[in-house]
Amino acid sequence: MAIKVLIVDDSALIRQLLTEMIGGDPAFEVVGAATDPFQARDKIKQLKPDVLTLDVEMPRMDGLTFLENLMRLHPMPVLMVSSLTERGAEVTLQALDLGAIDFITKPKLDVQAGLTEQTELLRSKLKAVARARLPSLPRPAAAPLSSGRKLYGTTDKLIVIGSSTGGTEAVKDVIRRMPADAPAIVVTQHIPAAFSAPFAARLDRCGAMRACQAEDGQQIVPGYVYVAPGGRHLQVVRSGARYICRLNDDAPECFQRPSVDVLFRSVAQHVGPNAVAAVLTGMGEDGARGLLALRQAGARTLVQDEASSVVWGMPGAAFKLGGAEAVVPLDQIAEQLLRRLAGGTKLLELRSRSGESAPISPLNSI
Repeated sequence: MAIKVLIVDDSALIRQLLTEMIGGDPAFEVVGAATDPFQARDKIKQLKPDVLTLDVEMPRMDGLTFLENLMRLHPMPVLMVSSLTERGAEVTLQALDLGAIDFITKPKLDVQAGLTEQTELLRSKLKAVARARLPSLPRPAAAPLSSGRKLYGTTDKLIVIGSSTGGTEAVKDVIRRMPADAPAIVVTQHIPAAFSAPFAARLDRCGAMRACQAEDGQQIVPGYVYVAPGGRHLQVVRSGARYICRLNDDAPECFQRPSVDVLFRSVAQHVGPNAVAAVLTGMGEDGARGLLALRQAGARTLVQDEASSVVWGMPGAAFKLGGAEAVVPLDQIAEQLLRRLAGGTKLLELRSRSGESAPISPLNSI
């Protein structure tokens, strides 16, 4: 059965373009279009769409106000359509916080080849959004965990995280639970170039750790979170007694740049057993092979469970490949990362996608 889509945008050109891009795939049916949130409200009741594309800025009522009301009164999957501006990035990240599943930047009309690529991305994101789990709102605030640095035994410890769809909020949930003196955290989130700096700034405001967009050659120190810049791969390398960030513009991997696999492979090579890694919610398979490489290098590894993931693509792929020693709910990931770094002994259960559980071996204890 076709996925019913309602387009909400004040631009007639964008409405027409999105209709053509989406409607060319038989998996979708564009059931209507609205020029503002008031029309959208009526058409949602009338047409009962499965998913909504929503412009960030519109007349009569802004997209954020409409989204907040929608998720409170009639929750449904929403894909935000954002401009590539600092204002557009900040508003889009707020929309994700309010319950939108994912976002896509407004189509560019100048290059046909680029439009073809954007069409494929739009369709794949809409399919993922239509299948995604709606986040629980409002999200409860989480107090930072108590410091455990005295248990780590070495300052060489490092946490690495990879995520995609739903990941901006999942990463924020993990970071805000961390103590100020936690080991350094390096994050690759699939995100456009204009969005990664605002995303890092939001992480910086959400908890006790400091956060920044990673720079080439930057030293990695405890208490800081380093976010891969959109459009560039981020690697961790050792320079003497220090870890530093390395950025490059190599070809995308798993259709992504930055790629989680690129980050994880570098950590497997240069950090090995002093690392702990997590793959959070996301579409696709990026990070699965890298997580396996980390586990084989002696690092501790886990993935977010299906029940708390917006999309269980990346975590599921890593689990199936054998890269994860445990599957953990989102609200426990920060604690489990710190426990693994401290070398605790509490046993977990490894839960499969079907919900069945099996005891894990002592190798996988925390």
